[in-house]
Amino acid sequence: MGDYSKALEFYDKELKISEKALPSNHPSLATSYSNVGSVYEHMGDYTKALEFYEKAHQINEKALPSTHPLLAASYNNIGSVYQDMGDYSKALEFYEKGLKISEKALPPTHPDLAIPYNNIGDVYHDMGDYSKALEFHEKALKIRETALPPTHPNLADSYSNIGGVHNDMGEYSKALEYYGKTLKIKEKALPPNHPLLAISYSNIGSVYNNMGDYSKALEFHEKALKIRETALPPKHPDLAMSYNNIGVVYSTMGDFSKALAFYEKAHKIEEKALPSNHPDLATSCNNIGFVYNNMGDYSKALEFYKKAHKIKEEVLPSNHPGLAISYNNIGSVYYDMGDYSKALEFFEKSHKILEEALPSNHPHSAFPYNWFGKVFRSMKDYSKALDYFEKCLAIRQKTLPKGHADQAITYSNIGDVHRLMGNYERAISFHRKALNIQENVRCNPLDCATTYTNLGETYRKMKEYSTALTYFQKGLEIREKKLPKNHPDLAIIYHNMAKLYLSTRQYNMAMKNIQQALEIAQEKLPSNHPHLLDYRKTFEKVRKKL
Repeated sequence: MGDYSKALEFYDKELKISEKALPSNHPSLATSYSNVGSVYEHMGDYTKALEFYEKAHQINEKALPSTHPLLAASYNNIGSVYQDMGDYSKALEFYEKGLKISEKALPPTHPDLAIPYNNIGDVYHDMGDYSKALEFHEKALKIRETALPPTHPNLADSYSNIGGVHNDMGEYSKALEYYGKTLKIKEKALPPNHPLLAISYSNIGSVYNNMGDYSKALEFHEKALKIRETALPPKHPDLAMSYNNIGVVYSTMGDFSKALAFYEKAHKIEEKALPSNHPDLATSCNNIGFVYNNMGDYSKALEFYKKAHKIKEEVLPSNHPGLAISYNNIGSVYYDMGDYSKALEFFEKSHKILEEALPSNHPHSAFPYNWFGKVFRSMKDYSKALDYFEKCLAIRQKTLPKGHADQAITYSNIGDVHRLMGNYERAISFHRKALNIQENVRCNPLDCATTYTNLGETYRKMKEYSTALTYFQKGLEIREKKLPKNHPDLAIIYHNMAKLYLSTRQYNMAMKNIQQALEIAQEKLPSNHPHLLDYRKTFEKVRKKL
């Protein structure tokens, strides 16, 4: 039910009775310590969780033979906490100890042998080593397919784990295939309002969101929410998860007021249900901060991002990747505010943590380079911007499957820098590389719209106005279809088109477009936002021609 304080209260009572009634090395006492550790882990208090899991482990080591399954389970518990803390090498060390015992104690097709394989697969997934993750998840799946009936829930878990890896690899059709297999099993095995069904619907919704199919994403997230509203108490953390997921879709669509409403519902539940320093509270603060940043309310964005950061500093080790995300988020606000030196300061902090915490082949290690590129591009230091975008691309080419959506975004960024440097042919070449992926792989259509817009700007600078207009219209069509009418990204295209019409002396059309850009910007952006200042300058140029 997600009431951790109640659970802790009862487990503490049980532990006190066990400590009085049993000898200090009795295996049942180890079980009590493990139960308390599990609650602390769910509460995000990883130090306490480790303390109790290690007490349980010490008893198991003394009381049980070296190949006993409970000893393997206690290694797995400790590994799980280290994984939560982002200490992946420690997590692997303990999971592998658990695996070693299970391999000795169990026949090769025993279902319990699948558990350590899955755990190890999860760590490799977190480390961004997707081929290793798939290798271990597929070992677990093979055992379960052999040992379990075809509608067993554990089989569904294996399909779900593999689907999650494919989702992060950008292989969305494969992700949907595996998540679909999971859902099929659960629909047969479980009643229609079971919370585990909600997890499957949420996973499928997340894939559709990544694909840019927002109506489908909302459909599945709303199915999950409906189940959770029926099956769970009103302050259960999983209910907050559904609200957060729906908020993410609205946020991606640019409907920030709706996103904020859902994020705040989630935050309200988490404030009641979780301890004040729980990592999930940091996540919801980050989500709210992200919306305020996109709405141009930078002081509010910083307030929530800093709240998230404070929580993470309390509960996570200083080199945890979650802290890097916090620094990155705060840096992004300073970037949008035009305070590039502050932005760089925070991006560098993020970069330092990711360099220490993640293996060199982790896809997330590309993010700081991407942001460095964006900052230096805005500072008009194009050679530095190009250098960082190329570093970002090198990582993404090495760590992601060929044709991944993130590679396309980087090609487009590189193309944009070449445009700003006046290398128009190079710019077109990189934008075409981006489009080759975006037009042929199931990507977020809004990423494609950005590439069309960048291409349009390149052709406008080359004075090939009809070609430029074609690309602007392609970008506009996608954004008008996918975004609300007052989204700032629409204003960017209206502004580009206004400049084009100004160059071709179609002053009435130029005025129509610049007015549309200004209306959106005045509603959505702060009065000193660089885009709004640019739009006003263009408006004055057009006005003088009429």
